[in-house]
Amino acid sequence: MALDIVSVAPLYQSPDLSRIPLKTELCDKPANQQKAPVLSKSKLTTIEAKRIMSVLDDTIYKVELVTLLPYVALHPEALEGMPGEDVGRALREHEDLCQALLDSVSELQEEERRLQEAEELDEAWWQEHTSAVELHKASLLPLMQEIRDSTKNILRLLLTQPQAARLLRMQALGRSAEAQCFIECLEELRGFLFEKLLTSPMEVRDKAQFIQDISRRNRRNQEVIDSLESDLAARVKNRDAEVEKENFVIQELKNHLYQVLKFSENSLQRTKQEAEKQQKADLRASQARVAKIQQETLTLRSQYHNLVTENRESEQALRKKKYKVETEVENWIQKYDVEMGEKQDEYEDLDQVHKEEKLQLEELRRRHDVLVEEFAQIRSEREVNAKKRMEAERELMTMMRAATLIQAVWKGYLVRSMLRSKKKKRGKGKDKK
Repeated sequence: MALDIVSVAPLYQSPDLSRIPLKTELCDKPANQQKAPVLSKSKLTTIEAKRIMSVLDDTIYKVELVTLLPYVALHPEALEGMPGEDVGRALREHEDLCQALLDSVSELQEEERRLQEAEELDEAWWQEHTSAVELHKASLLPLMQEIRDSTKNILRLLLTQPQAARLLRMQALGRSAEAQCFIECLEELRGFLFEKLLTSPMEVRDKAQFIQDISRRNRRNQEVIDSLESDLAARVKNRDAEVEKENFVIQELKNHLYQVLKFSENSLQRTKQEAEKQQKADLRASQARVAKIQQETLTLRSQYHNLVTENRESEQALRKKKYKVETEVENWIQKYDVEMGEKQDEYEDLDQVHKEEKLQLEELRRRHDVLVEEFAQIRSEREVNAKKRMEAERELMTMMRAATLIQAVWKGYLVRSMLRSKKKKRGKGKDKK
């Protein structure tokens, strides 16, 4: 039960070759067999395929680093001279976590063994220890998560320090056989995937058509061979029946001769000679029929080889035509690549000019924004100054009107005072008179 927590299922299973059906053929294969179409490309062209292969290569590289961590943990002297102390400290922490997990698993196995030995004891004690075992299992999950996080941290450190990763990969001889087998399976998977990504839809269609043609031709040849074999088997069966019938007749004649022997020895001798003559004649006739059948078989076989030769010539012509078409397609692809390269260069030049003009536009926009802000500030200041000036003019007008009014009042007051003084002077003159 405890081992089920840390067990890992096999990641790759090789195909069982014993289950592949093998079909035997009676006909001889020609010396120059028809070959399957080969791949026309050797490099990946699409960005998606390159990304897929990059992800798989990165995975293989990381697996190679991770599978060397147990060996480095057991042999710390293998990393002497490693630059920096972060990797060594991370490896020691990872080894401590792994050792803690192994100790916990050992304790859990010991507890399970005790439970198995004590199944016939008190049921309450057994249930209590069973719940303790379950709690112990649950406590292993955080520790396993810490080990995963520690492994990711070590990989990040090794990826940031290529010299340390190169020093770690030099210890490839310390990798376990299971890990090496897993890496080889990953590399084999990479080869399969690379070949699959290199295969274009046209090549897949051509390969399927090629297999169908070969299967159809093989089926047609097999039908011819089966018909010939059935004919031969029927003829051989007829010959055996005739021979058996003749043997039966001979046996009957022998019996009859044996019975007639009592009557006449001369008659028996004569009958025996006739039977032997008949048997020889039948044997010669049978040999003639067998020779005829063999001659027919040779004729059909020569016809078969002639058909194979004709099909091979037509196939060679079709191959030449296909090669010519593929050459033309490759030339067009190269021409397209050259033109697209020129267009790409022109586009990059225009893009560079556009970027420079865009930068100039951004600079002008920033200057315009600054000028707009300054203009708004100046206009606001002008509005404030205009308001102040209008208020000053309004106040000046008010003061001028007030001064004018005061002056008018003062003048009126002076005129009234003068008139009042003149009236007083006149009143005094009259009194004197």
